[in-house]
Amino acid sequence: MAKFVIAGKADCPYYAKAELLADYLQKNLPDFHIYKIVQHPDIWEEWLKDVCEKNKWSHRSSPIIWRELLDRGGKGLLLGGYNEFLEHAQLYYGVTSSMSTQLMMVIAKENLKAHIEKEVEGESQQDLVSPLQVWITSATVPACYHLIPILTSGEVFGMQTEISLVLLSSKHMEDSLQALVTEAEDLASPLLHKVSICTKEEEAFCGAHVIIILDDPTDREVFSLEECLRSRVSLCQRYGNLMEKNADASVRVIIAGKTFVNLKTFLLMKFAPNVSRNIIAVALGVEGEAKAMLARKLKTTPSYIKDVIIWGNISGNNYVDLRKAKVYNYKGAICGPPGYSQPVLSLIFDSEWVKREFVETLKNLSVTGKHFGGILAAHSIATTLKYWYHGSPPGEIVSLGILSEGQFGIPQGIVFSMPVKFEKGTWVVLTDLQDIELSQQIMARMTNDLIQEKLVALGDLEIYQRYKSETDLPKVYENFIVPKVYENLNEQKFSEEHKGSMYSELTTDEEKELHLSNVDFLDMIPQTTSEKLHQESSNDSEG
Repeated sequence: MAKFVIAGKADCPYYAKAELLADYLQKNLPDFHIYKIVQHPDIWEEWLKDVCEKNKWSHRSSPIIWRELLDRGGKGLLLGGYNEFLEHAQLYYGVTSSMSTQLMMVIAKENLKAHIEKEVEGESQQDLVSPLQVWITSATVPACYHLIPILTSGEVFGMQTEISLVLLSSKHMEDSLQALVTEAEDLASPLLHKVSICTKEEEAFCGAHVIIILDDPTDREVFSLEECLRSRVSLCQRYGNLMEKNADASVRVIIAGKTFVNLKTFLLMKFAPNVSRNIIAVALGVEGEAKAMLARKLKTTPSYIKDVIIWGNISGNNYVDLRKAKVYNYKGAICGPPGYSQPVLSLIFDSEWVKREFVETLKNLSVTGKHFGGILAAHSIATTLKYWYHGSPPGEIVSLGILSEGQFGIPQGIVFSMPVKFEKGTWVVLTDLQDIELSQQIMARMTNDLIQEKLVALGDLEIYQRYKSETDLPKVYENFIVPKVYENLNEQKFSEEHKGSMYSELTTDEEKELHLSNVDFLDMIPQTTSEKLHQESSNDSEG
């Protein structure tokens, strides 16, 4: 049996002539078989070079023809080009070709057209079955290790959705990435189409449908909070530009981590404006830690506690709001049917615990970053993605870091954690919730930190100073931090208009000219403060 492989450019007339001669021989000789390889003219030279290097052949034109040694195995035997094939047919089979040059050119054009149509059709079919492209940055951190099994289980994207994972990190982490790839493949998950690594930043996010941004390792030593803030800008700018350039137009970006989560989310929105609507920050880690503490106090299960709201800076100065928190299936003096719930604050009789131990514990976890360890981080990211794709449980409040548009009196242009619900592939801010207004002092604490982080990172402010009290603030903040009684309506109207203008653009000249005194670096680290909850917890317990 003779098997010949005929390969050539789609628009090559000599390939067309060799192809027709081979078709004739295959039709009339029972032991003569051919296999055709057609390449687009743009990639022909590179393809031919690779084939010749692999088989140690020397050939530079189209077509190239070789014989497969089916009876003996091993590499094929090079026959040559069109002339050599024609001589072989004449010598062994007594057959030749008398095709005219004009006909050869016509067939070559038809071959090119057919090849292009076939490529387009193949791409269309591949799009119908193409897996979801999921990219994970800083993929060697512990959170990624715990996240991969959840993503490949079908719990997040659905049991019918295949995914391709791409793990992104720096070149010197390549060995660790390869080890992680091996473990992921060992899962033998039917939904894991492929797992690969990327160590070239310029190739990041190619075709990405989902991008998960984890904590980035600091490559250089920093000696001040200001330097630490500014060091985030460069990476976020590069990532933002790559998202705009390489990612799918409908890409969804989710940011998680222990440090400056709100700031990194804002910077990515700034440098990737076309996908900014689809960039969010995970707040469920703080929410989960608060639920676990409440469950231990009430001697119940954390999953039974719902509607804890996280306001503000996810990895810094935030406010844990219990006014809407409920507990289901609570075994107490009062029991109800399935679905019956009771307010959490009505079941905690130790108000001092809420004011002190609860607040101080969450504060320490926020400062150290322990509230977002590997397991909790992975679960929080996966749950947020699941809600984003399939919707959150009906009637349940979810905390999410998004860009403020002025809801709840929050200044526009900062990323702020607030209550939302997920539905139909997006989120909706729950502005219709009753009795969740925040005091001016609590709002001032959280917004002051976020505004200063933003200004310092962008170089519009030289020194960062955390919020102390209303009397310590510069006059530029007075109108929207200190409660004020107006003498007449005209004065009230003027102040509200002035406040609105300040909210509309946070990087005003007045803010850039703020005079801030030097403070100790450790004191400047954004953290959940006890004072903000001490002043509100009594109101919470009464409410």
